[in-house]
Amino acid sequence: MAQLFSINLKQERKMSNSSHLADKITLAFFMLIIVAYIVFLTLPVISVFLKIDLTQISSQLQSPEIIKAVELSLYTSLIATVCSIFLAVPTGYFLATRKFYGKPVIDTLMDLPLVLPPAVAGIALLYTFAPKGLLGPIFNNLGITIPGYTTAVIIAEIFVASPFLTRAVKIGFEKQNSDLYNSAKILTNSRLKVFFTISLPLAMRAIVSGIVMTWARAMGEFGATLMFAGNLPGITQTMPLAIYNMLYSDPTAGLMLSIILISISFTVIITVKLLEQKKYSFEKERNIGGKI
Repeated sequence: MAQLFSINLKQERKMSNSSHLADKITLAFFMLIIVAYIVFLTLPVISVFLKIDLTQISSQLQSPEIIKAVELSLYTSLIATVCSIFLAVPTGYFLATRKFYGKPVIDTLMDLPLVLPPAVAGIALLYTFAPKGLLGPIFNNLGITIPGYTTAVIIAEIFVASPFLTRAVKIGFEKQNSDLYNSAKILTNSRLKVFFTISLPLAMRAIVSGIVMTWARAMGEFGATLMFAGNLPGITQTMPLAIYNMLYSDPTAGLMLSIILISISFTVIITVKLLEQKKYSFEKERNIGGKI
């Protein structure tokens, strides 16, 4: 009996050792995949910074072409973001708090620009706002031409970037505690007061994250702008379009603009992540406090 027990114990140890070895091999395989993926995503970004000549940074930053592209990008993206706030915040709140027939269809249409190919988005805008487009005759009667002007850049940026904010706002309001909202409605008959004193402050972190992402997306917009607004220096040529132009005519200037856009994108993403981390820490502390 003792001998049989000893044999079983040895077999169990062998099986345990084999299991540990298999776990280590699997873990090593997954770590190899993770490292390869990280290198695949970061190496192209690093290569851009390694390619720049540090002695030319100062002169390139003073280039009129670069300054014009940066100024136009900041101007159009800022206006597009402000317009997106006025459009997306009420829409996101409505979609998050109301149930109505056809809501999935409307919700999907709001997200559609996120997945549309940029060229398709540009063509869609062109067939809507061009002189012979769907709304073209209305603007023609008012003496307004949109394609080829800065207004077209702003419209293109709103079209492709505002859904980021709508989605963030919707998520921010959907995650709110319904009991708190219902209690506030009992205390006051004003829905507007409840919105500004309870709902909006609670969703503010999500809204701010959405605003930052919307601005970054507007800054990086390329395809729809090129198709709809054109590529006119000082009028419609934003940073991505200037990079496209400078790729062959002035590679160093294009590289400098690429570094500026990469730096902006990194700053935006890390800002959003820090905001989300603070939000998670705050909610965790609040839940712990509630349990105590």
